[in-house]
Amino acid sequence: MISGKWFPQGSDLTEVLSVRQAVFSRGGDDLDRDAQNVLVYMDDTPAATGRLRWKDDAFWLDEVCVLPDLRGKRLGDLTLRLLLFKAQSHFAREVRLRTPSDTLGFFTRLGFRPVSESDGIIECALPGDEIDLDTCKSCKKKDCSRRVTG
Repeated sequence: MISGKWFPQGSDLTEVLSVRQAVFSRGGDDLDRDAQNVLVYMDDTPAATGRLRWKDDAFWLDEVCVLPDLRGKRLGDLTLRLLLFKAQSHFAREVRLRTPSDTLGFFTRLGFRPVSESDGIIECALPGDEIDLDTCKSCKKKDCSRRVTG
């Protein structure tokens, strides 16, 4: 079973940081105290995480990661969509992130566009009114019962 849990500012981030440590080889930092973190579980085991914070009139996403042995199960996609949903529910005017160039495609699928690049790190932006969490839009099944028409 897959589930998600939000950790608001001031929460115990032990489980979140265990995933971050396993993927990035680093734990918490000063930005955690002002951020909301989401943790995705697979069969009650922490599997993926990401962070959302407010800075310079925009929501910023970072620390998005999935444990290596659980990749390919769309947990990263779910984590990103949860982060975007949270930003959208707070009436985000813009969502931004920085990512290595080799992971850019993961974020552009949901509308992020590159705005600058420095030393292989690409800064991307997504206007809040362009956040689109519709999973059916790119579905190739034309007769899918979940598709909303009209």
